[in-house]
Amino acid sequence: MKKLNTTLLIATLFSAALPLYAQRARVSPHETVSAVIGERRSGCRVTITYGRPYTKNPRGAEMRKIWGGLVPYDKAWRMGADEATLLVIQQPLVFGETTVPAGACTLYMIPAEGDGSKLAFSTALGGWGIPVDESHDLARVELKKESLDKAVDQFTIAIENNPAGGGVLKFMWENTQYSVPFTVKK
Repeated sequence: MKKLNTTLLIATLFSAALPLYAQRARVSPHETVSAVIGERRSGCRVTITYGRPYTKNPRGAEMRKIWGGLVPYDKAWRMGADEATLLVIQQPLVFGETTVPAGACTLYMIPAEGDGSKLAFSTALGGWGIPVDESHDLARVELKKESLDKAVDQFTIAIENNPAGGGVLKFMWENTQYSVPFTVKK
């Protein structure tokens, strides 16, 4: 347990210090979202740190087409802006038949025009978000794709408790939401 806590502490400090070492200037605001999945005292804290680009081009006034435009289909996307998106978990998470071990990993997405979008977990930590290095993939899981009633102007990630048990990761931007349920491994 001490080793896991030390690993989580190092990953958190690293993600907080990363902006100081980034060689490129940030273009988008950044956010850290966190939730305890399960019971308060015995649940698993899930934390994601990511860049939050806007639909509007930061270098101009035009609105960008996101899915199939700025974010091409069938290619690895860093899920945000600037540094790679970081996931830190206290306990292993199970996505369908796939287990992601406790600790830190990088998240990225391979969006598809129809069904078949995937969320990837990578062991490569601390990089700028592009290019995505797919050679360090730990796992890939299927994402559910849904249309949103109201457009989302800024890329948004949510971590929620699932009423059926476990949790749900949600990724929203423009008029689309991608999601994947998970459980905490005991």
